[in-house]
Amino acid sequence: MLRTFLVLGTSVLALGQTFEVASVKPAVIPTSGGVYFGPARGGPGTSDPEQITWSYATLMDMLMTAYDLKSFQINGPSWISSERYNIIAKVPEKATREQAGVMWQNLLGERFGIVLHRESKDFQVQELMVAAGGHKLKDTTIEDPNAEGPPKMQNGVLTGRGFVTMIRMGSGGPSAHTVAKAQDLARLTALAGREVGRPVLDKTGLTGKYDFELEFMPNIPAGQMLLPPGASLPESDPAPSLADALKKQLGLVLVPNKAKLDVLVIDKAEKVPTAN
Repeated sequence: MLRTFLVLGTSVLALGQTFEVASVKPAVIPTSGGVYFGPARGGPGTSDPEQITWSYATLMDMLMTAYDLKSFQINGPSWISSERYNIIAKVPEKATREQAGVMWQNLLGERFGIVLHRESKDFQVQELMVAAGGHKLKDTTIEDPNAEGPPKMQNGVLTGRGFVTMIRMGSGGPSAHTVAKAQDLARLTALAGREVGRPVLDKTGLTGKYDFELEFMPNIPAGQMLLPPGASLPESDPAPSLADALKKQLGLVLVPNKAKLDVLVIDKAEKVPTAN
């Protein structure tokens, strides 16, 4: 197993790429009303390239952004996926996405005192590939496929860019209905990974943004499918497995394989960030 140690605040900060100003504060989640745990808004490559605003971000979210990794490639204390923070960062003019990634790394070192090391680890993975008959994804029809912010819903229908999954209960078991508009395949591979319980790697070669729907039986433990006393379930047929749904509805397949992937191991992190 290969191992490389990194101490943020020394080697990385020497690069000199930092946000001009950054506010990082613990977030208080309201007890009523909806909360949008969405990605960061703004930054290089967006309509607001010089400011990044991120509400209710976890340290796991920030690490994934800083190092361009998936959650399964980051090992650390459990709180890095539960504690949430509000961030506003001023980005230098004409900065690139790659430079913003280094700025995130520097921010993590400055505010959270992170010490980490890299390891190379073998994983049992599933590879998402195009089926023999070709994919069935449709190019998006959304006028502004790069629009940011929460998904726009009208009468329960997704009307703008977004990725929404709704769970329904019926006599045939739970059914998950995913609707995606103006999406690449990143969210789909993440969903598939959660369902199959192992990393899913996108090997489709598809780089566009698509509109699609997917109906499948979600992997929900029986003890979590709770109903109010006396509630009855509507009649329904069992939903297809995720693998069958991907193949029949989207023309994609999951193929098991092994892969050696980089992993970040968090050796030290402060739960409370230093003052702004």
